[in-house]
Amino acid sequence: MEPRNVDRAWHATRARAGLAWLRLHDLRHACATFLLASGASPRTVMKTLGHRQITLTMNTYAHVLAEVERAAMDAAADRLFG
Repeated sequence: MEPRNVDRAWHATRARAGLAWLRLHDLRHACATFLLASGASPRTVMKTLGHRQITLTMNTYAHVLAEVERAAMDAAADRLFG
């Protein structure tokens, strides 16, 4: 794909959707966030995003994992203690 064509199509699409503030990179970040929140492993997210090292993925999205872990702990506590 020609980068110029992708960029042109992206600008037209977001303008039609009324999302002028949304960057194409924001979709990439959202994809990683949703994958992690859905329980995907960090290595799966790394491969999906095309990162070569897991440290880049973890350093960028570690905050999401903390939220997922907290939700899991809360759910387990609810099951155990009502």
